[in-house]
Amino acid sequence: MKHIHFILLLPLLLLAACGNKSQNPNAVSLSGDIKGLGNDTLYLFGTDQFYQRTDTIVVKDDQFKTTLLPDTMVMVMLQLPNGTEYPLFMDKGEKIKVKGSMAEPHSMEITGNTPNEELTAFRQELKGMAQPSESIVEKKAKSFIESHTSSLSAIYVLEKYLAQKPRPDCDYIKGIIEQMPGELKDRPAISELSNLMNKAEITAEGKNIPFFSIPDGEGKNITRSTFRNKYLLLHFWASWDKKSREANASLRRVYLQEKDNEDFAMLGISLDTNRDAWQQACQNDSLDWQQACDFESWNSDVISRLGIQTLPISLLITPTGRIEARNADSNAILQEWERIKPEKKK
Repeated sequence: MKHIHFILLLPLLLLAACGNKSQNPNAVSLSGDIKGLGNDTLYLFGTDQFYQRTDTIVVKDDQFKTTLLPDTMVMVMLQLPNGTEYPLFMDKGEKIKVKGSMAEPHSMEITGNTPNEELTAFRQELKGMAQPSESIVEKKAKSFIESHTSSLSAIYVLEKYLAQKPRPDCDYIKGIIEQMPGELKDRPAISELSNLMNKAEITAEGKNIPFFSIPDGEGKNITRSTFRNKYLLLHFWASWDKKSREANASLRRVYLQEKDNEDFAMLGISLDTNRDAWQQACQNDSLDWQQACDFESWNSDVISRLGIQTLPISLLITPTGRIEARNADSNAILQEWERIKPEKKK
């Protein structure tokens, strides 16, 4: 009889052991109502090794519901059909709800735990300001971070609004990281952010440009000494990057203004991997100043040496190798050049 009892109970035991996630008390319930989604598919993916997976979420009549099993509190990205990625946080046993509209994909309301609600309030505050200036956004971001140094939401705001700037305040960001509790400092995102700041400091204003060497279109190596006794505008770009192409157009104005100035030179360094695409972009954008590319993209030695993390980036370098300005904005570069350029020789 004992064997019979075991056989009868076995299916129930297996069901209890392998039961679906919705019956697991540690499962996260994620649901949403996003107007304009219709019947579509969303993707949810982790941002570090705390959640190394991608989940597919089916949407029907603007609504969706699924269950997930994170091991700890994690930040994940919800990818909408239009490519917008929206951050949300989740931990064991929580019920996370998403509400919004595809008409405003950057203004979702996410509830279910403190970090989601903190970040929602912050982004709603920015939305209510219509079109705030960059300095106002930075001020608001700093105020939020300084009030939430123990929250995962602060990591996202720190990275999104302060670290991704062309000229990040490395000292401020490092100082904030030092104020965070140990459980946040131990997260991979903080380690990556610290590494990003260390690399950004390599080409911070006031630093000397490290040695670099990269081939031009004919295979001839170009170094800083190639432009001896000249101010050098060094521009990093790629044919596949929209912002880079826009920057190319504005930098052409700099070139036309200064092409006859013997004290000034320009060098474009592309992160392209395809020679034809690179050369075609140079031709289409009328990049008549010197160009170089080793077709190694982000694996390029010069990218590693100079700590370049985003595109486009422009560096204005003095004849002694000092980085006078770091900015993706050609207008700011021109203003700085007007301030420091030597007087024309008679």
